[in-house]
Amino acid sequence: MKNINLNKQFTIVQNTANTIRFIVVIATALTIVSCGNTKNATYFYETPDTQFVTSTEDLEPIIQENDLLSITVSSINPEAAEMFNDSNISQAQTANAVGNVANISGYLVDQDGFIRFPVLGKIKAAGKSKKALREEITSILDDRKLLLDPIVDIRYLNYKVSVLGEVKNPTVLTVPSEKISIFEALGLAGDITIFGVKENVVILREEGGVKKLARVDLTTDDIFSSPYYYLKSNDVVYVAANKTRISSSSQANLWVPVILSAISLGIVAIVNFK
Repeated sequence: MKNINLNKQFTIVQNTANTIRFIVVIATALTIVSCGNTKNATYFYETPDTQFVTSTEDLEPIIQENDLLSITVSSINPEAAEMFNDSNISQAQTANAVGNVANISGYLVDQDGFIRFPVLGKIKAAGKSKKALREEITSILDDRKLLLDPIVDIRYLNYKVSVLGEVKNPTVLTVPSEKISIFEALGLAGDITIFGVKENVVILREEGGVKKLARVDLTTDDIFSSPYYYLKSNDVVYVAANKTRISSSSQANLWVPVILSAISLGIVAIVNFK
């Protein structure tokens, strides 16, 4: 009887040891699979110290339909200029991150590309830069002798970029400064996760009614000379997931039951041994 008990205990100990070894093997395999390539996880891999010249000539976006503009007119006679500033009144609704809706006052560029400006009437805005529209309004005010030395300031109220995909916090960013690089946008979105593909980041851009798709490699210094280094209003940045993320997601339902079963078997063996 004593020998039978000893054999039974030996069998239980052996099964427990085998179960523990199985769990260790599974854990090690999962750890190896989750490890990414250092090059793929690093910006500017092996890029030496150097200098780059980035072009800012094309940074100013072209005004498009549905853009919301703030236009302020000033002059040495503030009372005379006041009538041109009463109309940042075209209303647009925006929703913030918690779902609250707010009205923003500004000049909404209509579907025909026009804004309605006080006294001056309809002015074509779409297809022009802020500088061109500013010079046109200033010229009209001068030619009609409506103001003395008018100063016109134009800003976007809806300058935004979207960052989606394999980043920590996918988000839509409002850019008051109207200038943002792709790295600043990614930083504000919490940066690319370890599962993101830095060599093949997609940027969607619409210009002149034409939608464009471009791919950039953030691991090389070529990005500094790319026209997509600085983002434009309404750009969408998408970071794809690497094979490790896709594989781990598709196989999760297969691994979880196996691991849980192994743990359960180990617990049962330990209980029986006691």
